[in-house]
Amino acid sequence: MTQDTAPFAPKMPVVFLGHGSPMNTLEHNRYTEVWRTLSQHWPRPKAILMISAHWYTRGTAVTAMQHPKTIHDFGGFPQALFDFRYPARGDAELATQVANLLEPTPVTLDQGWGLDHGAWSVLAHVYPEADVPIVQLSIDATLTPDQHVQLARRLAPLREQGILIMGSGNVVHNLGVMNWQAGAPAYPWALTFNHEVKRLLHVHDVNALANYHALSGAALSVPTAEHYLPFLYIAALMTEDDPILELVDGVEGGSITMLSVQIGESERVN
Repeated sequence: MTQDTAPFAPKMPVVFLGHGSPMNTLEHNRYTEVWRTLSQHWPRPKAILMISAHWYTRGTAVTAMQHPKTIHDFGGFPQALFDFRYPARGDAELATQVANLLEPTPVTLDQGWGLDHGAWSVLAHVYPEADVPIVQLSIDATLTPDQHVQLARRLAPLREQGILIMGSGNVVHNLGVMNWQAGAPAYPWALTFNHEVKRLLHVHDVNALANYHALSGAALSVPTAEHYLPFLYIAALMTEDDPILELVDGVEGGSITMLSVQIGESERVN
């Protein structure tokens, strides 16, 4: 982490952004316009710990390189998206601290991954200058939701140290039934599941959020877990006194919800 920062740091909020299509990197729409305002309200972070849906692994890893590469982990998009680079530096000290906080879970200090589009498609708007160090934490596909909650809660001390913890995924994510026509209406099950998740978040019921399979519409809304789990990490980090702010929401293609939420205060102090 940077060495020229004062030892005191205000408690940081934790944030989940529904990233949707990689094209949001280049587009200006109602989601990206909200993302672009966020850093104006937050204390400036020393670094960001990103949990992205697109680093779904066996075992737990954290990026520890000095200069994480921009990973274009998709196909079929315009060349301008493949040309995009997000040149943020890494933070090996933070990576080591994350590994220590997550003990006894083994954590690999990874030198080969970088920043995937779940990370840079939103960071391109939140911190367009790429001037905040970024570390990515992988999502271990072998863990249960309850185990993910316990892992996430070990990261809580970072909030007191000026580290912004951010999740990037989608609460509802089903590409298999997506309606690609412009203005496609939302599937009722997607609206039901998204609404229930928001209700449980506002009453701080993390146990129910972890048991998401029991919610109405879950089978279609979360056919695979990787896009939901970053939201669960952020929910697991809230405390009873944390305010909850819904930043923006919507449904794309009928089956992708764009809910973005902030948990914790957002008074800028610098």
